[in-house]
Amino acid sequence: MRDSYEALAGVVRPLGDAESWLPTGCTGWAVRDLMFHLLADARRALVALHTPAAAPPDRDAVTYWTHWAPNPVGAAHGRRHNRVAVSMFLDFGQLKEVCLETLAAAARAAGAAAPDRPVLTQGHVLTAGDLMLTLAVDATVHHLDLTVALPAAPGPAPAGLAAVRAPWTACWAARCRSTGATSTTLARPPDARP
Repeated sequence: MRDSYEALAGVVRPLGDAESWLPTGCTGWAVRDLMFHLLADARRALVALHTPAAAPPDRDAVTYWTHWAPNPVGAAHGRRHNRVAVSMFLDFGQLKEVCLETLAAAARAAGAAAPDRPVLTQGHVLTAGDLMLTLAVDATVHHLDLTVALPAAPGPAPAGLAAVRAPWTACWAARCRSTGATSTTLARPPDARP
C-alpha cells in the first residue's frame, strides 16, 4: 500500500488547476473528482487501521473483490456525491494538499500496523495486511485511471501492479469455474469462431 500511495502522490504533487479538469478513466470524473475519491479511500484506510475488530476476518485480499457486485444505482449516487463534495474545494491547491497529507498519513499508518490484526472496514473484517493489499489494488487501478490524460505522469508502483494480479487472477479463475469456460473462451468474442 505504501508504494502505491507514494506513486499516487508522485502523480498528484505536480498537478495544477488546469490538469485537475482533465478526464480520467472513471466515467464522469475529472482528475479532481478521482482525487477526492482517493482521499476518501486514504481516510478509510486511516479509520480501518485504527479500528480493531473483535470478530475473525470474513474476507481476505481476494474475497474482498470476488464478493463485490456492481450496483448501478449506488454507483450513480456515489459519483454524484463525490462530484458535489469535491466542488466545495474552491481552490484546487487545498484539495491537493489534503490529498497528499492523507495519502502520506495512511502510508505511515500502514507501516506501523500489525499485518495479522483484524480490522473493520465497510462492514467486513479483514486482517490489516489484507486490507492494505485491497487498498494497494484500488490505488493502483485508480492510478491508471488518473493518468489517462496525463501521458507524462509516472506509472504505478511495481508492487501495486503485483498486488492487482492476485485478485484479478482469482476472479478470472472463479468466473471460469462458475461458467465452465476457459481463458480462451472468455477472451474470444461471442460471435467469433473457434
